[in-house]
Amino acid sequence: MNSEQLEKMAAAPGFIAALDQSGGSTPKALQLYGIEESAYSGDAEMFDLIHEMRTRILTSPAFSGDRIIGAILFEQTMDREVEGLGAAEYLWQVKRVVPFLKIDKGLADEADGARVMKPIPDLDALLRRAVGHGVFGTKMRSVVRLADPAGIGAVVAQQFGIALQVLAHGLVPIVEPEVDIHSPQKAEAETMLRSALLGELDTLPDDAQVMLKLTLPEEDGHHTPLVAHPRVLRVVALSGGYSRDEANARLARQPGVVASFSRALTEGLTAQQTPEEFDAALDAAIASIYTASVA
Repeated sequence: MNSEQLEKMAAAPGFIAALDQSGGSTPKALQLYGIEESAYSGDAEMFDLIHEMRTRILTSPAFSGDRIIGAILFEQTMDREVEGLGAAEYLWQVKRVVPFLKIDKGLADEADGARVMKPIPDLDALLRRAVGHGVFGTKMRSVVRLADPAGIGAVVAQQFGIALQVLAHGLVPIVEPEVDIHSPQKAEAETMLRSALLGELDTLPDDAQVMLKLTLPEEDGHHTPLVAHPRVLRVVALSGGYSRDEANARLARQPGVVASFSRALTEGLTAQQTPEEFDAALDAAIASIYTASVA
């Protein structure tokens, strides 16, 4: 593990950019960016376009390690190049941004008010490739919709089982059990989830550290016991469908939690903008998210 990256992730001010839209979420991400589905045919063209969008973000002068401490990449992005370097290598070597890799393959159907991850075939091989690209950590997402102990238990057990596999490769896992912001039992689910997470954290080996990526909670300071846990390197928050303004306002009220936004980061960016307009819009987005993260 890169000690400079570890130090940055543990203590540096800033936030994590989530640039990991995959197959299912890419068409919507492109549509928000101003590219309709009629503009491309097939997955290959779609992924070329999303890589162009990500490259435009990563190479912008607004995107740097001064305010952005990490970035989460989709597997295909890790395997592609940005300005002649692998994307993960470019992030660290050029921008001083710590690279992470999204490793999940999407969600299974809902059961007990939750959606666990689909199986991740050949995970060890993927983790070895990530290490070869200089990746620092991984991210995997599940979803909780209801305050159901069976569903939440299944999500947390699966997350930590895979986290141990990731840790064995010398990588830091970001455990992401997202609580749906539209849940009719959001506050109750968040309390139940926190208890389950604390229970699993207590079982980790003394030398292990994970990160947590959590929904912005109904109760301010709700995540503080997780922030303080010795097995937690950092707690980051997802935007989860909140607008950037709403996500920033909620985030600023959560001590010790920083952003890991996806849609809220790219909100307002379009393919039609001039380079100057694009960089200015991205700079304003980064500035607002940074401010909320260090509040």
